[in-house]
Amino acid sequence: MINFPSILVPLVGLVFPAIAMASLFLYLQKNKIF
Repeated sequence: MINFPSILVPLVGLVFPAIAMASLFLYLQKNKIF
């Protein structure tokens, strides 16, 4: 089996900022700041 953290770390590094950006975008759309 492949080394698990070597897959987990880049996956979290890509997924977590994507979720953060998406939630921030929805938050701004909801509050109609722009």
